[in-house]
This record gives sequence, structure tokens and C-alpha cells, in this order.
Amino acid sequence: MERQNCNIKEIMESRRHAVEESLRTISVAELNALAGELFPDFDHPFLEKFVGVINDPGSGPFYHAHAGDGIQVLYCQNKDIGMWYTPGLGTGRLEPAQLKIMKEIVQARC
Repeated sequence: MERQNCNIKEIMESRRHAVEESLRTISVAELNALAGELFPDFDHPFLEKFVGVINDPGSGPFYHAHAGDGIQVLYCQNKDIGMWYTPGLGTGRLEPAQLKIMKEIVQARC
């Protein structure tokens, strides 16, 4: 059995690079379509917040990226909030350190 890389610093650097390479602006229409995939249950605790943020005119722009290992990231620059998701497996909020990285990546693009 092959040993997996357990060096968290290397893993995070690899994911950061993947995000830098794949980052793109995502439209509100794309986000609305994605909502049904991310939250198939209408009572999911993130659904109301997600829809509220994407429909708030003061929120944009929104960004989408692939972080590797099937993980995808959504980020709202104006609200400095974001989430990760792995289709069919799970979702979660970006923590402050992850938000800082996303902010740095987005600002470097501007």
C-alpha cells in the first residue's frame, strides 16, 4: 500500500496553487443553478444564507475555483465569506485562514 502525503503545509500549498490556476468569476445565474446541487434538502442550514448572499446586490463579485482532490471553492469578495464543497460529499464554511488566502489570491488578480 502506497503511503499518502500527510504534510499539511505541502497539501495547503498545492491547493492554493490549484485555486490560483483555476479561479474564475462565477455568475449569479450559475450560483443559483448550483444551489440545487449543493443543497438538495430544502432544510439545509446553509441554503438560506447561500441564497441570501447571492441575491444581495451588494455581494458580488463571486469566484469559483478547484482546489484539487475534488474540492471546489466559492468566495464572495465583498462579504469576505466563502465555502468549500465536494460534489455529492459535503460542504463547509471557509475558515478565517482560508478566507485570507482567497482574499490574497483575488487581490493579486486585480
